[in-house]
Amino acid sequence: MGEFVVSALKYRPQTFADVVGQQAITQTLQNAIDLGKIAKAMLFCGPRGVGKTTCARIFAKKINSGTLPIDPDEDFAFNVFELDAASNNSVADIRSLIEQVRIPPQKGNYKVYIIDEVHMLSSAAFNAFLKTLEEPPPHAVFILATTEKQKIIPTILSRCQIFDFRRISIKDAQDYLKTIAEREGIHAEADALHLIAQKADGAMRDALSIFDRMVSYSGETLTAKHVSVNLNILDHDSYLNLTDVLQNGDLHGSVLQFNSLIDLGFDGYHIINGLSKHFRDLLMCQNEGTTKLLEVGEETEAKFYTQAKGISAAFLLQALELTNSYALQYKSSLHPHLHVELCLMQIASLTEVEKKKPKPYIKPKEEVASKSIDPTIENKETIQQTVSTAVVAPVENNINEGVETSPTAPTVNEVVETIEETPVQLDLSAQGVSGLSLSSLRIQKEHQTKLVDASDNETINNQEVSQDALIEQWENYTKRMTDRGERNMVALLQLDIPRLKNKTEIHLSIPNETNKVELEKNSTSLLQFLRKQLLNDHLNLRLHVDAKEEKKFIYTSEDKYQELIEKNPMIETFKKNFNLEY
Repeated sequence: MGEFVVSALKYRPQTFADVVGQQAITQTLQNAIDLGKIAKAMLFCGPRGVGKTTCARIFAKKINSGTLPIDPDEDFAFNVFELDAASNNSVADIRSLIEQVRIPPQKGNYKVYIIDEVHMLSSAAFNAFLKTLEEPPPHAVFILATTEKQKIIPTILSRCQIFDFRRISIKDAQDYLKTIAEREGIHAEADALHLIAQKADGAMRDALSIFDRMVSYSGETLTAKHVSVNLNILDHDSYLNLTDVLQNGDLHGSVLQFNSLIDLGFDGYHIINGLSKHFRDLLMCQNEGTTKLLEVGEETEAKFYTQAKGISAAFLLQALELTNSYALQYKSSLHPHLHVELCLMQIASLTEVEKKKPKPYIKPKEEVASKSIDPTIENKETIQQTVSTAVVAPVENNINEGVETSPTAPTVNEVVETIEETPVQLDLSAQGVSGLSLSSLRIQKEHQTKLVDASDNETINNQEVSQDALIEQWENYTKRMTDRGERNMVALLQLDIPRLKNKTEIHLSIPNETNKVELEKNSTSLLQFLRKQLLNDHLNLRLHVDAKEEKKFIYTSEDKYQELIEKNPMIETFKKNFNLEY
C-alpha cells in the first residue's frame, strides 16, 4: 500500500486553469504576465482555502519560466521564499528579509517573496518594511496573503495591488468534487457532494478534507445519508417529511418527528434553523424567477417544487416568521427543547386557523354596477338601502353557513356615517398645482365650499331656523366632536354662544385671529351638519374677532404703588409727610 496523500495536496492546482472559482483574478494575473506588467507588490486577501497561496506559487513559477510552459520537473523553489508572518513578525525578521532581497536570483528572472498571514506583523515590522515594499530591487516581487485585510495599515495597502478572492460557490465546489470522485473511481451522489460543499462554507481546502473523511467512512460509494450522519446535518428529506406533517396540521406528529431527530443526535438549534431555510426555499419555488436562488441538486429541486405547489404562500410566510423568531430566542431559553416543540405546534396550528376564517363575500359585477354608492347623496334612507346589500348580505350568509361573525363588524348606520364623512379627494396635479403650495389651499377651500353648497336639484331645504334649535344642534355637534376626541375643535366651539341673524347667518365671536383661522378650517363639516339637521341649505357662518383690552399685570413695586395711588390718592400725601419709600 502506497503512502496516502490528502486530496488537498494531491489535486492542488498547478496552473491558473485548474484554480476553481477565481476566474477573474487568474485571468488578470495571466494577462499581466503576457503583457510584461508585473507589479512589484501584490496583496491577496480573502477567506481561508480559496486559493491565495496556490495562485501565488503558480504566479511565481510562471514569471520565472517566461512564455514557456511550466515543466513539472523544473524546480524554482530556490527563487520562491515563503515567510509565515504569524511566527516571524518582529523587526529582526523583516530586516533579515530585506538583506536577502538585495541578492539577485541565480536561476530565473525574479525572486518571489510570499508572506502569508501578513496582518500578524507588528507595527514596527510594518514600518520597517515600507521602504523596501515601495522601491524594491528590479528582480524582487512581493506577494502578501491575508485573511483579514482590515488589520493591515493603510500605508501598506497603498503600495500594493489588491486582489480580493471570493468564496467558492457551492456549485463550483460540487463540480470540482465530482471531478475528483471520478478520478478516484468513487460513485458519489449529487446530494452527497452538495452537502459537503455546503458544509465547507466556501473553502475548497475544507471541502477536500471533508471529502477524504467521507470516503474513509463510506468506501467507494458516497451517499447523502452517509454524509448527513457523519457531518451531523439533516438531509432535505427530513425537512420535506416534517413540512408535510406541519402542513397537514398534525400537531402531535410534528413533535414526535422532532424528538426522533433529537434521538439521532441532531441539535434543536440546527433543526429550527434548517427548517427556516427550508420554508424559504419552498417560497422561492413558487415563482419561476426566484427558483434560480436555490442551492440544491436537480432531484431535490424537483421535490421542493412538488411540495411548494401544495402549500399556500401565507402559510409559508407565517411559518418562516415563527421559526426565525424562535431561533433568535433559542439560546436564551431555559427549556430549548420545549422551545422548539412550541414553535412546531404553533406552525401546525396555522392550518386550523386558516380553515376557521370566514370566506369574504364578493358581490357580482352586475350588482356592484347597479348599486354603486354616490358619496354626495344626502338621503340617508337611499344610502342605507344601497349599503344593506354589501353589509347585511354577507353577514346573513355567514350565519346560514354556521360561520362565526366578528362582533366588531360595522353596522349599516356606521357605514352610512362613514360614507357621509369621507372627504372627497381632489386631484390637484390635473390642475397643475402643487399639493404644498398656497394655490392648492385656495382650490381645496373652493372645492369644499362647492360640496357644502351643493344640494339636490329637486328638493332645496329652506325651513325657518330658531335660536333655540341652533343652540341645540350646536351642542349636539360639540358632543359629537368630544366623542371623537377632537379637543381643539370642542374648545373652539365653546368660545361663544352662536347667534342667528337675518334668518340664515350664524354669528360667532372669536377672541383672536389664530382661533378664527383654525375654526375656518373645520367649518365645512360644521355647516354641513347644521344645514342637514336644521333643514336649511342657506345657513352660513360669520366669524368676528372680538379684540379685548389686554389685562395689565402688576410685576414691580412701582407698579403696585401706582395701583394703590389710583385707588386712594391720599397715600401719596401720607408718603411725603412721613418721608416713606415704596
